[in-house]
Amino acid sequence: MKIVNALQAPEAPNPHGVSACGLHDSEHVQVSMVTLQPGEALKRHVTPVDVFFYVIEGDGVVEIGDEQEPVSADMLIDSPADIPHRLLNESDGVFRFLVVKTPRPTRATKVL
Repeated sequence: MKIVNALQAPEAPNPHGVSACGLHDSEHVQVSMVTLQPGEALKRHVTPVDVFFYVIEGDGVVEIGDEQEPVSADMLIDSPADIPHRLLNESDGVFRFLVVKTPRPTRATKVL
């Protein structure tokens, strides 16, 4: 059995320059937790696989393709492969979410 305390997991460098912790990485799936402070955002990018985001804490905005929607705790957002997307924190509090990529990508994420 492997148990990971998400709030104590080490941060991993990323092209977005935000707090991101790898929580699970196998041949089938990759799970990270991202924490955006007020005013922070992911850069617009595409992933070569389907992704879903699960909002753990706070309020934010998700952009997928030409759509933009506010999101908050306990929402799950689907993001299809190869569609530009990003998440933003325009609130005054922390915005924390899981990023689940499945199947695990074999090529790098492309920042636009």
